[in-house]
Parts: sequence; structure tokens; C-alpha cells
Amino acid sequence: MEEPEMQLKVKKVTDKFTESMYVLANEPSVALYRLQEHVRRSLPELAQHKSDMQSWEEQSQGAIYTVEYACSAIKNMTDSSVYFKSIDSLLKHAIAMKDQLNAAQGRSTTAPQAKNPPASS
Repeated sequence: MEEPEMQLKVKKVTDKFTESMYVLANEPSVALYRLQEHVRRSLPELAQHKSDMQSWEEQSQGAIYTVEYACSAIKNMTDSSVYFKSIDSLLKHAIAMKDQLNAAQGRSTTAPQAKNPPASS
């Protein structure tokens, strides 16, 4: 009878020992130490990633600003087509007026020459 009794006592002792080891391994101070070690190992890499992301964000913001500025410029150019058409019309009108003035000056300078022919020798 001693053997089953001994086995029961051994089982109780091993169970208590296992429970004690489990509690010790999962004690809050050990958990905090493990957490601290994890943070110490991974923090430099995370800081580098943060720095890279901030740099990429700045570059992206610059590119977005450039694209928005270009879109705004193109929109303004398309909106100004009305003004360019008006300028084109005014230039054509000015050229026609200049041609009329040149034609009128040409007739007025050729007419006096016809009245006073040059003398021939």
C-alpha cells in the first residue's frame, strides 16, 4: 500500500512544482522583462521605419502638390481659351484694318504719281 500512497504524494509534489514553475515563469516581473527585451530589440528598427515613412510622406505630399498645381494650371488654360479666341479675333480684325490702311495709302501715293509723271530726258 505504500507504493500507491507514495505515487500519490509524488504526483502532488510534481503538480505543485509544475504549478510553481508556471507561476514563476509567468510572473509579472518576468513578463515585463520579456516585454522590455522585445522593445529594446525592435525599437531601433521601428524608429527607422517611422523615419522612412515620414520621408516618403514628405515626398508624396510634394508630388501631390505638384500634380494639383499642374491640374489647376491646365484648368486655367482651358478656361482661358475664350480669351485666346477673343484675342485671335481682335488680331485678325487689326490685320484687316492694317491691310485697308496700307491699301488706302498705296492708292493715295500712286494717284499723285500718275498726275505728275517724271520727266524723261
